[in-house]
Amino acid sequence: MNDADLREIFQETKVIAVIGFSANPNRPSHEVAAWLQSRGYRVIPVNPGLAGQMQLGELVYADLTAIPHEIAVDMVDIFRAPEAVPGIVEQVLTARAEVKTIWMQLGVVHDAAAEAARAAGKRVVMDRCPKIEMPRLGL
Repeated sequence: MNDADLREIFQETKVIAVIGFSANPNRPSHEVAAWLQSRGYRVIPVNPGLAGQMQLGELVYADLTAIPHEIAVDMVDIFRAPEAVPGIVEQVLTARAEVKTIWMQLGVVHDAAAEAARAAGKRVVMDRCPKIEMPRLGL
């Protein structure tokens, strides 16, 4: 994924579902979610253990399928172990057709799931963090 593609993702994205969101402000998923929210994105926290709670002013959902379809999710930001990625991609492909970008955080790589997502027309970013990439790109 080149810098022009990353800029396009950041400019077109409005709503981000953060998979593996943590209520602990010291955890990277919480920190990145709060930072993205401070940059003007709507962040939808996703964590089955926190479902039904309010975090960062948003209701937490158990998984992607639980997010109401009135909320059009543009990007899925994955803070989960690589072995969880295929199931998340499957949820995107079967239940969240509007998702344009699947973003896997630092240390999260799953080539087969990425290929399946790309074959379905999704943009895929692996092993990167938007909180690092946006400032690097001057955004």
